[in-house]
Amino acid sequence: MYLKSRLLVNNWDLVDCSAEHIRRAHLQDGDRATLQRLAASPCIWDRRMAVIATFHYIKRGDYRETFRLARLLLKDPHDLVQKAVGWMLREVGKRDQAVAEAFLRRYAAQMPRTMLRNAIERFPARLRRRYLAA
Repeated sequence: MYLKSRLLVNNWDLVDCSAEHIRRAHLQDGDRATLQRLAASPCIWDRRMAVIATFHYIKRGDYRETFRLARLLLKDPHDLVQKAVGWMLREVGKRDQAVAEAFLRRYAAQMPRTMLRNAIERFPARLRRRYLAA
């Protein structure tokens, strides 16, 4: 029902407050293909919805889906998608900074600045400067 009604979820606030929670029951069944389809959508809200929905996995210590979608959205032109990807990478870093840094070491140089800044927001200043200089 959520996916059928997603045309009504048409701003960042609605996406952010609904994607993880409404998609939770469906995600528990393991259907990750839906997230990939949303991430490939021409609609900005679908792409943001896909990456925000991975918060469900992040909270359970599973970062694979977040990293997979982050790679897919690495070159996304829209700042609201870049911010969402950065936010989810930051959430991974809050739980396991070493895992987040491994991803960032590989992809930081390719990331849009907005995405990178959001991802490293909580890192120590010295580490943030190092990533921004790369």
